[in-house]
Amino acid sequence: MQLFLTNQNKAERIVRFIVSLFLLPSFFLLEQTFYSTLLGGVGIILLFNAVVGTCFIYRFFGASTCKV
Repeated sequence: MQLFLTNQNKAERIVRFIVSLFLLPSFFLLEQTFYSTLLGGVGIILLFNAVVGTCFIYRFFGASTCKV
C-alpha cells in the first residue's frame, strides 16, 4: 500500500493550488491572530494536496476523483 496514492484529478489539483495561493499570505497580510494562522495552515494543507495529488480525507472515505 502506497502512502501517497494519487486520488485527485488534474482540475481539482489546480483549483486547490489557486486557493492555497490566496490563503498562504494571510498570516503576513492580516493581523497575526488565530484566524489568520488557521487560514495559512489550510493554505499549506491545500498546497501539499495539490503538489502531491493525494487527499487523506478522500483516502479515509475511499473516494477518488482520479481516473488512474
